[in-house]
Amino acid sequence: MKDLAKVSLHDHLDGSLRLTTVLELSAAPPADTVDGLRAWINERSLSGDLVEYLRSFSLTGAVLQTAENLERVAHEYVLDLAADGVVYAEVRWAPELSHSLPVAAAVEAVSSGLRRGERETGITVRQILIGMRQGHRVAEIADLALALRETDVVAFDLAGPEAGYPPSLFAPTLDKLQGEWMPVTIHAGEADGLASIASALADGHALRLGHGVRIVDDVRVVDGEPVLGRLAQWVRDREIVLEASPTSNFHTAAFVGERFSDHPFALLDRAGFAVTVNTDNRLMSDTTLSAELEKLSAAFGFTLADHERFQLTAAAGAFLPEPQKRQLAQKIRASFAAAGLASGHVPH
Repeated sequence: MKDLAKVSLHDHLDGSLRLTTVLELSAAPPADTVDGLRAWINERSLSGDLVEYLRSFSLTGAVLQTAENLERVAHEYVLDLAADGVVYAEVRWAPELSHSLPVAAAVEAVSSGLRRGERETGITVRQILIGMRQGHRVAEIADLALALRETDVVAFDLAGPEAGYPPSLFAPTLDKLQGEWMPVTIHAGEADGLASIASALADGHALRLGHGVRIVDDVRVVDGEPVLGRLAQWVRDREIVLEASPTSNFHTAAFVGERFSDHPFALLDRAGFAVTVNTDNRLMSDTTLSAELEKLSAAFGFTLADHERFQLTAAAGAFLPEPQKRQLAQKIRASFAAAGLASGHVPH
C-alpha cells in the first residue's frame, strides 16, 4: 500500500505530530516514554466519546505555540506523508489555536515548514485554514484564507462542535467566501446529523463534507439495495465529496456500530457517493493512509481497482486547478498500473 500514489484530503496538522516530537517539545507530558505516551493517547482515542478523544489535542496544541515548533511539525508532516506514498495532501488546522502568535505569523511558519518538506520530497501539500465554530474569529480566519489564496492556502473549513453551531450562524462570512469563489469544506455529519449536513450545503456552500458519514441516516436499504432520501440524492448526484476517515469515525462514534466493519463506507460507495479515504488525525488514531486502505480491504474486500477509484475521486475533489488535477490523476493511474503488473493483477 505504501508504494501506491495516494491523496489525502482530510488531515489535521495538530493531530498528526510524531510521538517523539510531542515527547520532546511538551513541558509536562503525561508520560515520559514513547510507549507510555502512545498508551495515554490510545486510552482517549478508544473511549468511544468525541469529547474524550479531543482531550489529546490539548497536549499537541500546547507545543504549537511558537513559530519554530510550527515549522518543525509542518516539515515532519510532509516527510511522513511522503514515506507513506502520499503525493498530494491538503492539511487543515486552526491558526487561532496557536494563540501565542499572530495568526498570519502562525500560517507563515507552517508554510515555511511545508515548503521545506516539499523541496525535500517532491510531493505537494496545501493548507486549509479552519475557523473554530465556538470561537469568535471565524470571519478573521476566512479573511486570512482569502488574503493567502495565492500562496499555499486553498480553502476554508469550519470545525469544532457541530451541535449548536450550524453553519447558518456564520452565513455572512460563508457568503463572502462564496462571492470571492473561495472553496469551502465544512465539518458536518460527524458529530451531528442530517441538519448539520444540510446547513453545510445550503448556508456554507460546501464543496466537500468533512467526514459526512451521517448522510447514511438518509439512506435506507430495501431488498438489499440502497434507497436515498432527497438530501442524500443531492449529495450523491452533485458528487459532493465525503472526506471519510474510517478509524477516526470509529473512535469518535460517528456511526452506529461496535466494530470497524460497521462503518457505512462500503454502503455509501455502493450507493454511488463520492467517498474518499482519509486519516483525520494520524497521531490520535495511530494510523496512516496506507493502513486505512488495508483496513478497508480487510473489512469489505476492496480490491486494488477499488482503491485506485477512491484515489481518483480524491484527486477530482482536490482544491486544485483542473490541469493539476489531471496530472495528479495520471500519477495515480501510473502508480496503480505498476502495482497491478508487479502483483499480476490487472487493475481495470
